Amino acid sequence: MPIITVRFAEGRTYEQKKQMAKEITEVMVKHANVTPDRVSIYFHDMKIGDMAKGGVMRLEQEAP
Repeated sequence: MPIITVRFAEGRTYEQKKQMAKEITEVMVKHANVTPDRVSIYFHDMKIGDMAKGGVMRLEQEAP
């Protein structure tokens, strides 16, 4: 039973997550030889103020 965790900065919509869940499940069914009901996906939205990269808080970094 695959358990997939997706973590990213907050801001994705419900519809974006729904589409990601569908496509991730399709990939797991194809490549892991499981049925869709065996795939669990957990989305974790992280506040940008709780993230750092390269020792610098993300709020203090310039946008890409």
